Amino acid sequence: MSTEDLNGTEAAVLLVLMAEASPVKNSELRAMGPELAKPSRDKLKNAGLIEVDSSVRPMTLELTDKGWRTCGDLIGGEPPARSTGAGKAMFTVLAGLRRWLDRTDSRPADVFSPRSDEPAPVERTDTTVDIEASIRAAYARLAREPGSTVRLSRLRNELRDIPRTDLDDALARLRRAADVALIPEENQKTLTDEERAAAVVVGNQQNHLLSIEP
Repeated sequence: MSTEDLNGTEAAVLLVLMAEASPVKNSELRAMGPELAKPSRDKLKNAGLIEVDSSVRPMTLELTDKGWRTCGDLIGGEPPARSTGAGKAMFTVLAGLRRWLDRTDSRPADVFSPRSDEPAPVERTDTTVDIEASIRAAYARLAREPGSTVRLSRLRNELRDIPRTDLDDALARLRRAADVALIPEENQKTLTDEERAAAVVVGNQQNHLLSIEP
C-alpha cells in the first residue's frame, strides 16, 4: 500500500502512533487525533501497517516496522486529498522535520520514543567508554570496509563477554554519534532466528545492522 491509498484520517492515525511509539488504546485515539473507524482500522491492519491487540480491553493499536516505514514516507510527502487546513498545516510541519532528518541522516525512530519519566543523564564512566571503544574496534575487525554494514548478531558473538544489557545501552548511546547508524533489515524475511534475537530496539524500531563511517 502506498501513501496515496491512505485518506487523511488513516494518515493522521499512523502519525499519532509514530509519535507515541508504543501501543495506544483505541479509546484514547480521539484525544490524540481523529477517531479510527473499524473499516479503516481493518484496512491498516490488513495492509500490515498496524498491529491490533484485541485480547485486551480496550484494544490497542501499534505501528509495525512497515508502518514506521510508511510514516517515513508520509513525512515530507503531500497531504492526502481533501485534507483540511489543519491537515495541510501538519504536513507543512512534517516537511520541516523531513529536512532535518535528511540533513542529520536520521530516521523517525531516532526522534520518537515512548512516553516515560525524564531519564537521568548517563554518567560516562570508564566502563561505558570502554564498551563503546570495544564496539568500534569489533566493527573495524568485522566490516568489509569503513561505512559498510555489520550484522549485530556477528557483533554480539565478537563481544560475547559483555553483558547484553550493557552492550544494548552502549549501542543506543553510540547511535547518537554523527558517524554511527543502527539500521533495520529491510527484508525481514531473510533474518535468521539468531539475527532477530540480536536486534537492538530503539523507539520501537528493531535494528539489525551497524554502520560506522570513517
